[in-house]
Amino acid sequence: MATFRFQALSEALSRTPKAVEYPASKASMYFASNVFTQDVMREYLPSDAYKSLLRTINEGAPLERQLASQVASAMKDWALTKGVTHYTHWFQPLTGSTAEKHDSFFTPISDGRAIERFDGDNLIQQEPDASSFPNGGIRNTFEARGYTAWDPTSPAFIISGTLCIPTIFIAYTGEALDFKMPLLKALNAIDKAATDVCQYFEKDVAKVNATLGWEQEYFLIDKALFYARPDIMMTGRALVGHNPAKGQQLDDHYFGSIPDRVSAFMREYEIESHKLGIPVTTRHNEVAPNQFECAPMFEETNLANDHNLLLMDLMEKIARKHDLRVLLHEKPFSSLNGSGKHNNWSLSTNTGINLLAPGKNPKTNLRFLTFFVNTIKAIHDNADIIRASIASAGNDHRLGANEAPPAIVSVFIGSQLTQMLDNLEKSVKAGKMTPEDKTELKLSIGKIPQILLDNTDRNRTSPFAFTGNKFEFRAVGSSANCGSAMIALNVIVAKQLMLFKKAVDARIDKGEKKDEAILKELQKLIKESKKIRFEGNGYGEEWVQEAKKRGLSNLKDTPRALAVMKDKKTIDLFNELGVLSPIEMEARHEIELENYILKLQIESRVLGDLAQNHIIPTAIKYQNTIIENIKGMNEIFGKDAKKMASTQYKIIESLSFHLNELKKFCDLMLEERKKANKLEDAEQKAFAYCDNVKPYFQEIKYHSDKLELLIEDELWPLPKLRELLFTK
Repeated sequence: MATFRFQALSEALSRTPKAVEYPASKASMYFASNVFTQDVMREYLPSDAYKSLLRTINEGAPLERQLASQVASAMKDWALTKGVTHYTHWFQPLTGSTAEKHDSFFTPISDGRAIERFDGDNLIQQEPDASSFPNGGIRNTFEARGYTAWDPTSPAFIISGTLCIPTIFIAYTGEALDFKMPLLKALNAIDKAATDVCQYFEKDVAKVNATLGWEQEYFLIDKALFYARPDIMMTGRALVGHNPAKGQQLDDHYFGSIPDRVSAFMREYEIESHKLGIPVTTRHNEVAPNQFECAPMFEETNLANDHNLLLMDLMEKIARKHDLRVLLHEKPFSSLNGSGKHNNWSLSTNTGINLLAPGKNPKTNLRFLTFFVNTIKAIHDNADIIRASIASAGNDHRLGANEAPPAIVSVFIGSQLTQMLDNLEKSVKAGKMTPEDKTELKLSIGKIPQILLDNTDRNRTSPFAFTGNKFEFRAVGSSANCGSAMIALNVIVAKQLMLFKKAVDARIDKGEKKDEAILKELQKLIKESKKIRFEGNGYGEEWVQEAKKRGLSNLKDTPRALAVMKDKKTIDLFNELGVLSPIEMEARHEIELENYILKLQIESRVLGDLAQNHIIPTAIKYQNTIIENIKGMNEIFGKDAKKMASTQYKIIESLSFHLNELKKFCDLMLEERKKANKLEDAEQKAFAYCDNVKPYFQEIKYHSDKLELLIEDELWPLPKLRELLFTK
């Protein structure tokens, strides 16, 4: 194995940047060239069909069978000009990744001839085998039928010679088995609720879109070193490995010069992203060595989520071409920054207004305050739902360490906005407002743009931070489907806006003026949500104690975070808004627990294998070498040998101690895993893995890392972290 390690290292060090074939034209000339865009629709569809399809996309109008056939024919004709031979329904099962089953346009007909065929039925619906996808007990294994159904709001695209049609994925009985269907329902809920509230300010607002701008962090390591590390290859993270002397403490990697090999990889995935209409605009080195980030422009949330999943798939494929592997795990290396996927969220109207950006006058700033304060209140009332939406085995390692936000959900808005909300809380009078009161409030509210101008700093320790014209949900994990977090966020804000409108309408019905009713209701919400606002250091123990005093949850692990999915309040909320039924919510809770269990089970098995089949034999081999050395010292020095070989004796003692401890903890971990595997209840099993199996991971890593320091470098079987992180 040690030889294999050095072969892998030699191969990695010999790499040179791969040549990238750059398009002759500007990016703007080939942007979305592989997407069935509105321009392509207009070219390939009859005028009436094109207009009908736009009504379906923009207004949710029913899609008639004849129109579906026309669209399918247009898609096929366009795809054939691009050399496409197959089509697939591209969907997002609850595995966290995407899925596809390819079918050929090629169809044999009579007389030994064949044609290319793709009709409306093929476009609208397919029937993939659903038996091997997570279902949470919705159906029996033998009931394999599931359906994918076309989502017209997300355009079809071509990748690797295949026409991909974004779809929802449902069970035979109608329940959602994916992220897209409930996300679409959540976006519909926030649209209706936000549009209703907008009527207080702008009567011509007919639609509100939730927008998303994700920032994708990731690590890159050489392909040869990746395959020489069974733990990274199987789990996405280094389960063992002593920290290198130099990590990220010098901050020299952050925003530094991008290595040529990495730059070539970035350039190629950007080109392919642009062809798919993914508006990637930003790339840079992140804080940790070999960690990087990319980010696109804001888009409508459903499309943005599709694009993020597409990008992750592209990155994986293109990295291999450059002899690299992408690590999307939230915490690949325990001593370094983890990787997040910051979800920048806002609300935008059909009239071009960002509802979380202040305006130029008191009226538009009151609108801003309305959506700003209601969002904070939604987070306050549903913090556990937000925490559950980003819970995973990988994110448990990341949250609360190395610039990642803590597991305690809080909202950062900056000191000046905090002061303003505090002033607003105190200034609104309980009785009828006088003209002087209204004038004073208008003057105060009118200052919001100036306040934000000087309040652009971000709190990197905050899981949910306001950053000028949007909220940044920083706690989302790098490998996650954004859909989970966006479903939760849009649902809770939609519900809060519904409650707000009901309360304001009740005040107006009692005789209060509209602006006065809005201000008094906002004052109430500011008071009720105050404890969720925090401006300090989220890493400090002081915040843990302060959060406890405030009554805020600190759910440090996934099984405890997911428990909120069983609460009647949560189930009723998602059911009331038509996003997830009680059956679907129960199934998702079960699926998330199963995912957690399986990931820890795999990590435990890999860790046991590494310890007992790689590290322990290497340690014994080195121990034997030292023993032979001591025997030679005895022959030379006789009775003085022990004194002369005191260092060797100490090494043997240390090796023996760590060997014994390593074997002991491996055996204990195995016993706890056996006990956990006998449990039938998914929640009990998840807690058993979390509380009884997982704690041994750190013990095993500790003794393995000590052995790595003791054993001769040439014998160590695994590429070391210094090799993984500093080999470009």
